[in-house]
Amino acid sequence: MDSYKECKCRYKEIKRDQSEVDSLKRRIKKITGQLNGITKMLDDNRYCGDIIIQLSACEAALKSISNILFEEHIKTCVVSQIKDGHEEEVTNEIIKLIKDLK
Repeated sequence: MDSYKECKCRYKEIKRDQSEVDSLKRRIKKITGQLNGITKMLDDNRYCGDIIIQLSACEAALKSISNILFEEHIKTCVVSQIKDGHEEEVTNEIIKLIKDLK
């Protein structure tokens, strides 16, 4: 059973610019590299404070990606859905997203 195919995935109605996708992917690959480095730091028994600093850098990088996507979501998906008359649904979704981002 392929759980990805069975999910009720939603897709953007407005296609992302390819340069945006590439930029986000580069950021994610960089974070993946940082996480691999942290794994190595653990294996090497590195100092806790140094590991915490690297984890904090990863968290900040992920937060940055979330902020970029959230802004894009507001400017594209939310605006489009409101224009299509789905104001209440999209408003509730945005409120939930904001609460989940905390």
